[in-house]
Amino acid sequence: MSADLYTTLAWLPPAPDDFSAQCRALAVAAPEEAGRRIRLLANHALDLNQLIRLAKSIQLARSASEGGRLKPLTGIKLAVLGNSTTDLLLPALVASAARHGVDLTCIASRYDQVMQEALDVGSEINCAKPDVVLLAIDFRGLPLRASVGNAEAAAETVKNSLAYLETVRSALRRNSGAICLMQTLAPPPETLFGSMDRVLPGTLRWLIDAFNRNLAESVAGSGDALLDVATVAETVGTTEWHCPRQWNMGKFPCAESYLPLYAEHVGRVLGALRGKSRRCLILDLDNTLWGWVIGDDGLEGIRLAQGDPTGEAHLELQRLALSLRQRGIVLAVSSKNEDETARLPFRKHPEMRLREEHIAVFQANWSDKATNIQAIARELSLGLESMVFVDDNPVERGLVRELLPEVAVPEMPQDPALYARTLAAAGYFEAIAFSPEDAQRADFYQDNARRAALERQAGDVDRYLASLNMRITFSPFDQVGRARITQLINKSNQYNLTTRRYTEMEVAAVEHDPTCFTLQVRLADAFADNGMISVVVCREAAAQTWEIDTWLMSCRVLGRRVESMVLRELLARAQLRGIRTLVGWFLPTDRNVLVVDHYRKLGFALTERNPDGSTRWILEVESAAVEPAPMLVEYSGFGSLESALA
Repeated sequence: MSADLYTTLAWLPPAPDDFSAQCRALAVAAPEEAGRRIRLLANHALDLNQLIRLAKSIQLARSASEGGRLKPLTGIKLAVLGNSTTDLLLPALVASAARHGVDLTCIASRYDQVMQEALDVGSEINCAKPDVVLLAIDFRGLPLRASVGNAEAAAETVKNSLAYLETVRSALRRNSGAICLMQTLAPPPETLFGSMDRVLPGTLRWLIDAFNRNLAESVAGSGDALLDVATVAETVGTTEWHCPRQWNMGKFPCAESYLPLYAEHVGRVLGALRGKSRRCLILDLDNTLWGWVIGDDGLEGIRLAQGDPTGEAHLELQRLALSLRQRGIVLAVSSKNEDETARLPFRKHPEMRLREEHIAVFQANWSDKATNIQAIARELSLGLESMVFVDDNPVERGLVRELLPEVAVPEMPQDPALYARTLAAAGYFEAIAFSPEDAQRADFYQDNARRAALERQAGDVDRYLASLNMRITFSPFDQVGRARITQLINKSNQYNLTTRRYTEMEVAAVEHDPTCFTLQVRLADAFADNGMISVVVCREAAAQTWEIDTWLMSCRVLGRRVESMVLRELLARAQLRGIRTLVGWFLPTDRNVLVVDHYRKLGFALTERNPDGSTRWILEVESAAVEPAPMLVEYSGFGSLESALA
């Protein structure tokens, strides 16, 4: 397959014929509509000129909106530091970030002034207090001096280059408090010794390989994020990525034709930092997971066999789907078929890689795909913006895009041999961290679907909850849970009262702040250990008052009265610390309407309602009463509820 897939972002639908007119219309769009329409426009395969055009329209729309916010996009302020020119890159970043749910404001640094900008407390970048700094430095911007054949000197060169970057990163953290987005180095295609360049210490290729490996290791668990430019460049070809003419003339970070691809990858990471990555892959069946039609051709007639090029192509998509599930992506099926017929290959075909136990929700009926996807979302307690839908049929893809614009629907090529590559290239499941709980996420949601089925059978909610044998564990924030706490804070959107976002460093600061009270909550039941499912942060707002800064919960445990148990714990800990009043805020977003009545249902009194929809609630600790849910309570890191009340 040629690099055209990546150059043209071919997994995205082509730009509409009236693209320019739609861009112009953004300037006069209603504030509540502008953000949604921007994301819809961004979600097309746009070339550099179109990205620049859209970025200008985003700026105009932002200026016209109240408070400069483009809901439902999430605002991020990004500074770019590097040794290349950014005139064309910055607008491409702004437009591409919108594709991933981010309203991006960019701050450019002076050309090739990386260290100076980082160290100067009064530099424009540090004064701007960006959320993220992109260190867009290529191999020319680091002291990678060749020392061919001298292993000791080569190792020292790599060490010095990493130390240079660490000095920049530390200064930025200290002076601006920003997350650093560190990028690997794309190696140039020119070699000195040919194939020996990879193994001979001190060649530029050897230095770059060693630098990239060490950089990736240093970023892991640091609270910063990695942008793997080296892999992107090697995917399309380093001879294509590096354009000597454009570097010599304008110091472009990569060939101009690849700026949209570079910006797309930055947008993915920024979206992942704000919890925008997708979590569920919904698959069509006929001519998607296998060749031909199971209802017409039967089990023996479908193309799904080793040695058959078409069958192997469909198997490759299954392998990718199974690999995604193993890293925590939930799998579902939406097919126009009889249910029993659709399940036959999963149950009986010897070549199938996917089996029924891998599928969290199986929707095979004659309803339209949009209706089925909505049913899948409800069954899994996931928002539509978490869904990716793969279907070979362009009519079905168009219908879902039209009716459910929140769902990601990749364009699929005619040749099924390219299905898996196209889905992988789309990058819907970008990650910035990976934990054991991430690997189990697909099982969590699958078990949730089973619980929902059991609840429907049980009829009586209390009897059903008791049958789950739930065990809830309360702990304060700690180093072990910090990465997962940060991930939940930045990914949880629906059951999140304030949707405030915190970096891992900020979570650590809260953890050690004596004026804060923190909870991480875990839940296990008869089906599985659900892992960490809730996070709470309370801050001392006044004498004998806690303000609930953050209260969020995983939607997969909805309906199990976890919120009542959390409040019961908060009240006990408040009493222990002499707190008399709890204050809770609800700050509305386009995605957290689920919790608009959270505090009212828990007995809080409404004291303030604002024009922006935010509400303030209070609860007097001494007079509050909470009915416990049927679950065993355990503690880790501090004493039990009984000892707290003693």
